[in-house]
Amino acid sequence: MNADFRKSVVYQVYPRSFRDSNGDGLGDIRGVIQKLDYIRELGADYIWLTPFFVSPQNDNGYDVEDYYRIDPGYGTMEDVEELIEEGKRRGIGLMFDMVFNHVSTRHEWFVKAMEGDPYYKDFFFFRKGKPDGSAPTNWQSKFGGSAWEYVEKFDEYYLHLFDVTQADLNWENENVRREIKKIVRFWMEKGVKGFRFDVINLISKAAFEDDADGDGRKFYTDGPKIHQYLKELHDATFGAGDGIITVGEMSSTSMENCYRYAGADTGELTMVFSFHHLKVDFMGNEKWVLVPADFGKLKDILFGWQTGMAEHNAWNAVFWCNHDQPRVVSRFGSEGELWKESAKMLATIIHCLRGTPYIYQGEEIGMTNTDFTDISQFRDVESHNYYRILQEKGLSAADALRIVQIHSRDNGRTPMQWDSSKYAGFTDEGKSEPWIGVNANHTKINAAAQTGDPDSVFHYYRKLIALRRELDVISCGDIEPLDKNHPSVFAYRRTYGDQELIVAANFYGRDCEWKGAPCLDGFSKVLGNYAGETKEEDGALQLKPYEAAVWYRETEE
Repeated sequence: MNADFRKSVVYQVYPRSFRDSNGDGLGDIRGVIQKLDYIRELGADYIWLTPFFVSPQNDNGYDVEDYYRIDPGYGTMEDVEELIEEGKRRGIGLMFDMVFNHVSTRHEWFVKAMEGDPYYKDFFFFRKGKPDGSAPTNWQSKFGGSAWEYVEKFDEYYLHLFDVTQADLNWENENVRREIKKIVRFWMEKGVKGFRFDVINLISKAAFEDDADGDGRKFYTDGPKIHQYLKELHDATFGAGDGIITVGEMSSTSMENCYRYAGADTGELTMVFSFHHLKVDFMGNEKWVLVPADFGKLKDILFGWQTGMAEHNAWNAVFWCNHDQPRVVSRFGSEGELWKESAKMLATIIHCLRGTPYIYQGEEIGMTNTDFTDISQFRDVESHNYYRILQEKGLSAADALRIVQIHSRDNGRTPMQWDSSKYAGFTDEGKSEPWIGVNANHTKINAAAQTGDPDSVFHYYRKLIALRRELDVISCGDIEPLDKNHPSVFAYRRTYGDQELIVAANFYGRDCEWKGAPCLDGFSKVLGNYAGETKEEDGALQLKPYEAAVWYRETEE
């Protein structure tokens, strides 16, 4: 495990879809243990595991019923302890996913609240409705519908920014914060070396008022006490630990807040996830539409965050994919004959940026979106909700399905494609079927076919990870966007002391010319997704479809 988070790479595992060790159709902790050597071969320093705690699984584990117990579907506490130890033996630290904005309505705290216990009712937001009996505010759940659920017993509503079975915690209550700290310390004592905090910037609510301009997010995003709460959690738990890294998932956040969330000296978090760059194929904040990706906006957002965070000595997590996102090669690249080139191009852009790269399982082999053709094949609660909502708004079932096919979170949740066997090596043939369908292209896109192929997407990721460790300019250097207005080229310069790096990528599947390219005299090409040198004519670079290249030089100071 690399002690310097700037040189580190994190590999995200969604256990439910990673590897099924016992043939029940669900991925599990022992399945992760079985694949530790694969992750070590890739070169990752940390494994981020999405939640595997006891849960009714209404939101695939993000509805936690008990933070101290392992859901039997994933294994046992002994399995988790073995995973931590086996990871440590291979130099891999474990990062656990902690969901502290809300709990499952089956959590003991909420059960006691519903029994009328005033101590536990204050763990949540129970509020009287308006005089006409309607919900306290017009806030909308992120999964669709009202963010309030009526409880007849109390003649009150409780807040759930997500699913109705996910009740928001009241961080204003010091007793809630005390319980959260106990949970973090418990897992630190088990040897956990990192924490990812789910939608952590939503925990401070500003006021309970109607939102005349939208869905309520301005009243609970980056709220008035958020920095106080994070600093308090840092000082009482992971901040006192030995080399523990943390990352906050920041929903609809502002860069100005992230200067503090992930500032080198602010004492809150090591780094942050922001998602603005993954909304360039949205219409505003509306996800469930079909619009082309705005490449110019993508560059503006990524470069804005890169330079802004650098100026304030704050740190980004850099990524394309996770369990909540479509597969990037389908989203911004190609599933056709240029699939490999586009997958490598997209990897180059992210891994040479300033920040800690995150790789989502299967991204390193170029896994694509689902090939589902019927809504019954989808498992995600959000996808089913919006399939219904889109039709209620007047869309046909076929049009609603097409939008779900493009944007569903299930695109990132189909089983990891280990080999070309019937169930892609996720689970053994002859036993239970996987909990969600396997993509038919696993016969061609799979880890077994790539680990032995030096030209594979997998080995390209290995080279990018090795380059980050080798060159301080990647892990520590400044960043300068190049030719931001070019309609096809994504390019930037990194500098650190006497080291200089130029990264250029053609974002599209057609030839392009880069007339604004810098002089490359004295540079050597250290990585590229096409063999040989990149062609130059009359001082312009001629980039092939989806071509990406990295040039490096050292200068005398």
